[in-house]
Amino acid sequence: MKYLDRDLSWLSFNYRVLMEAIDPSVPLLERLRFIAIYSSNLDEFFRVRVSNIRNIERIDKKKINKRVDFDAKKLLTEIHSEVSHQLVEYGQALEAIIKNLSDKSHIICTKLEDIPDALRPKLLHYFKTTVSAFLRPIRMDSEEELFLDNQAIYLAMVTNSGESIVVNIPSAQLGRFSSFSVDGKSYYIFLDDVIRAHIDILFSGEKINNVFSIKLNKDADLQIDDEYEGNLVKKIEKQIQKRNLGTPSRFLYDQSMPDKLLTTLIEKLELAPEDMLTGGRYHNLNDFFQINIKDAGLSYESLPSIHSLKLEGSRSILQEIEQQDHLLHFPYQSYDYVLQFFNEASIDPEVVEINVTFYRMAKKSIIAEALITAAKNGKKVAVFMEVKARFDEQNNLEWAKKMKDAGVKIIYSLPGLKVHAKVALAKKKDKMYGFFGTGNLNEKTSEIYCDHGLLTANEAMTKELSNLFQHLLTKYTPPSFDELIVSQFGAYESFLGKIDREIKHAEAGKEARIIIKVNNLQEKVLIDKLYEASSKGVDVKLIVRSICCLVPSKKLKIKRIVDRYLEHGRIFYFHNDDNQEVFLGSADWMNRNLHRRIEVCFPIKEDHMKQEILTFLKYQWKDDVKGVWLSSQMKNKRPKVEYKVRSQKEIYEYLKNQYG
Repeated sequence: MKYLDRDLSWLSFNYRVLMEAIDPSVPLLERLRFIAIYSSNLDEFFRVRVSNIRNIERIDKKKINKRVDFDAKKLLTEIHSEVSHQLVEYGQALEAIIKNLSDKSHIICTKLEDIPDALRPKLLHYFKTTVSAFLRPIRMDSEEELFLDNQAIYLAMVTNSGESIVVNIPSAQLGRFSSFSVDGKSYYIFLDDVIRAHIDILFSGEKINNVFSIKLNKDADLQIDDEYEGNLVKKIEKQIQKRNLGTPSRFLYDQSMPDKLLTTLIEKLELAPEDMLTGGRYHNLNDFFQINIKDAGLSYESLPSIHSLKLEGSRSILQEIEQQDHLLHFPYQSYDYVLQFFNEASIDPEVVEINVTFYRMAKKSIIAEALITAAKNGKKVAVFMEVKARFDEQNNLEWAKKMKDAGVKIIYSLPGLKVHAKVALAKKKDKMYGFFGTGNLNEKTSEIYCDHGLLTANEAMTKELSNLFQHLLTKYTPPSFDELIVSQFGAYESFLGKIDREIKHAEAGKEARIIIKVNNLQEKVLIDKLYEASSKGVDVKLIVRSICCLVPSKKLKIKRIVDRYLEHGRIFYFHNDDNQEVFLGSADWMNRNLHRRIEVCFPIKEDHMKQEILTFLKYQWKDDVKGVWLSSQMKNKRPKVEYKVRSQKEIYEYLKNQYG
C-alpha cells in the first residue's frame, strides 16, 4: 500500500478527537465539548464527503463513463463499518460523562424517569405555552411526500390505530435544552423529552406507545461549475437555498425502532441501504455546545492572552512595524494587535489604500467594521471575498453586501479557484504594511485555533503581496515571486525543489532535515518526494493533524496532536546546509490547496523568530501527552511517556517567559 485513503484517514483523526472525550484526565465539561466536536465533525463528513462518494457510486451504477481511482461501494462499506465501531465507544463515553456530571450535581436527563416531579409542572407549562406552537406533525399515511429538513431532528411514532406520524423537534427555534435548579442540583432536559412527555396533548384521543428519534443528512456541497458564467453571487444564493433539497447521505434512526415503522420511513424517503445508520435515543449531539455549566473545576484552567510589551506600549502599531517585524502566535498571544492594525489603518490619514482577502469571516467582524470606516474616511478599500467557503457562504455574502454599500470594492471568487490566502496590505504613499497569516482573519476562531501571524513592513515581501492583490483585483499577471511561495505561481515546484535540495545535501554527506506541520497531507507527488527524501538519508519529521495519505514507517514517522486548541498553523522547515529556511502559510499539502486555490506562504527572516518556531516544533515532536503516532493501519498509537511534554502548555509557558 503506497497511500492511505483520505476519508478513512480523516475518520482516524475524528477518532482521535473522540479519544479526548474518553480520556478521564480531561476535565468533564471539556470531554462533553469533545463529544460535541466529534458529532459536528461527523455530521459534516456525511453531508459532504459521503455525499460525494454516494454520487460517484450512483454514477457507477448507471455505468456513466467517469474516471475514479477508488471503488466507491467498497469505500462506503469501510466508512460505515468504521463509524459504527466508533459510535459504540462514543455512546460509552457519553454515558460515562453524563454519570460523572450527575455525581457533580449537574444532571443531564436521558430518560423521562430522570426528570424530578418538581419540574413536571414547569415543563407542562413550557410545552403548552411555547413548544406546542412550533410542532408540525406529518401523517405519513397520506399521499403527500414526506420531506425532512437537512440535519433537523424529528420524532417518529405510531398511534394505537396504526397511523405513522413524524413530529419536528424545533431546536433551532427554542434551543435543545431547558435548564432548571432543584434542591441545589442543576437539571438539563432535552427538548425531545419535553415533547415525548406531552405527546398525548398533541394527539388528543390517540394513544402513542413509543417515540423514536430520526435525522436525515443530505448532500450539502454546493454545485457551482468551476468555469461559471453570469452572476456568481446569484448562483451561490440559489444553491444555498437548494441545500435542503440534496440527496440523502445518512439516515440516523433509533435502533429500537420497530421494523414496520422503519420500512415506512425508508419507502417515504426513498432511502437506500447505504443511507442507513443506527443510532440511539438522541441525535445532533453537537447541541451539547449549548449547555452552559458554570463550574471552573470542570473546565480547562484559564490561560489569559499574552500581550506584547512593545506593541502594547506603542501609540502607533504601524510605526512599530516599521521598526521591526512582529510574529504573533494565537490564541496564546492576543489577537488585539491584528484588530489594531486594521483600526489604525482605517483612521490614519497617511494610509491611502487597504487590500484584504477573506475566507471565513466572524459573524460580528471588527475587521470588516474597520474597513467600512476606512471607506467612509475616503480611503481606497478593496476586499477579495471568497464566497465559495463551504457553510460560510451566506455570512460572507452578507458582509460583502454591507461593505459594498459602504463604498468598499468587493471582488468575488475566481473561476476554477478558491482564494484561501490569509493576507492584508495597508499602503501609504511611500510605505506598505503587510499582515500574513496561517488562519482566517476572524477574531472569533482566533480564540480556539492555533495559528501564526506576521506583521511586517519588509519592502520585498509587501511589494510581492501588492502584486498578488493586483492579480486578484485586475487579473494583472505578476512577475515571479521570490520571497513568497504562492499557489498557482510556482508553490508546488518550489516545495519540490526544496525537498530535492535536502536530498542533494544528504547524498553529499551533509546534514539534511525537513519538518513539515500541516493540517492535511494528500498530494501524491509531494508524498512520493518525501518517501524518496527519507530513503536517501534526509531526516523527515511530519506533524499532520487530520488527513494523512502518506504511509508512516520506522524512518518516516507522523505525529498527530489534538488538545484544547485546534492545531491549524502550517510550518515548513528546511535545514538547507545550515542556512535554515522557515516558511509559514495557509497551504496544506493537498491537491486542492496546491492546484485549485491561491495560497500564500511567507518566510520568517529574523533568526530569533526562526528559533521560536523551531522551539514550537521541538515541543510538538516530543509531545507524549496529547500527541500520538499515526500507524500504517491509520490507528492513533499513544507513545510511551518519556518526556511528559504537553506541547500547547509548554508553548504557552515559553511565550509567557519570552513576552509576558
